[in-house]
Amino acid sequence: MTAIRSVALLVARLILGFVFIMHGWQKLHTNGISNVEKGFSAMGIPAPGLAAQYATWVELIGGIALVLGLLLPLVGILLSADMLGAMAYAHWDAGFWASDGGYELVLSLVAASLAIGFAKPGFAALDNYLFRWQRQD
Repeated sequence: MTAIRSVALLVARLILGFVFIMHGWQKLHTNGISNVEKGFSAMGIPAPGLAAQYATWVELIGGIALVLGLLLPLVGILLSADMLGAMAYAHWDAGFWASDGGYELVLSLVAASLAIGFAKPGFAALDNYLFRWQRQD
C-alpha cells in the first residue's frame, strides 16, 4: 500500500471516528442514555432500552476503534447496522435531505463505515500489526 493511501485512510478514520465518538458522547453525557431510550421509544424503535445502549456504546467505542484502526471490519459492520437503524426509524420518513431531517448523512456514514472497515488498514492502523498474517501485500 502506498504511503499516500495509508495517510488518506488514516485521515478518513480519524474524521469518521471523531464523528461517531461525538455522537456516542452526546448520547452518554449530554442527553443521557435514559433520555435516548425515551426518544427511541417515541420513535417506535423496538427494545428502546437495548437499542439506546447499543447505539451509545457502538458509536463511542466504535469511534475510538476507528481512530485506533482496531478490528475495522467488525466495527464497520456494527456502525453500519447502527446507522441503518437510525435511517429506518429516525430519518426515513423525512426523505433524503439532511437539512429536512432526512437520511442523507446516515446513509453516507453507512458507506464510509463499510468502506473503511473493509479497506486494507494502512500503516497507521493497529489492525495492520495485529493481523499482519492476513495481509497480502
